[in-house]
Amino acid sequence: MTIRWTDRGLVAGWNISPVLVFMTDERVSDNLSVLRRLPAGSWVILRFLPGRPLPFDPKDAVKLCKIHRLKLLVAKDHRLAERIGADGLHLPEALALHTCLAPALSWLRAKPGRLLTISAHSEQAVLRASKLAPSAILCSPVFATASHPEAKPLGALRFARLCRLTQRPVIALGGVKRSTARRLAFTKAAGFAGTTWA
Repeated sequence: MTIRWTDRGLVAGWNISPVLVFMTDERVSDNLSVLRRLPAGSWVILRFLPGRPLPFDPKDAVKLCKIHRLKLLVAKDHRLAERIGADGLHLPEALALHTCLAPALSWLRAKPGRLLTISAHSEQAVLRASKLAPSAILCSPVFATASHPEAKPLGALRFARLCRLTQRPVIALGGVKRSTARRLAFTKAAGFAGTTWA
């Protein structure tokens, strides 16, 4: 598979378009402006720290996502996802281990088509995440990233092995940009995630 980065995002060979995932980040000055630049079909994961303000007004985000045909997922909080009419939920690796997921999973299954993504940083985490049958698993960090400078990158070869461990789609996160995404062309990456898509 070959991957080209066009003005509309990443385009893969064989008429397959990888999913682009924008992870909101408090270090991004205007998260909403990124939504306006994403190609249709992209996903947006609304992340926020407890007690800190959201990176944007969720109602504005929902409106923009509908206009630009984007899918909006909320990290951790299925109640907020339900309140704003989000398209799905994102679970960090640690949260996916908890036994108190029943309410969140019930919300997801109450409406067909809702998305579930789970973060994973190791082989064991990928296998655990797969048991929840997510829409996609976000593996990170694939490459060195300024957001987590202490984390050891997986690298393209290990990322490829993680992709082969599961039947679920795997999305690359961490240090993914124009130059590095092409290094994943031989993998079974279903998409690419990041905090900005310049």
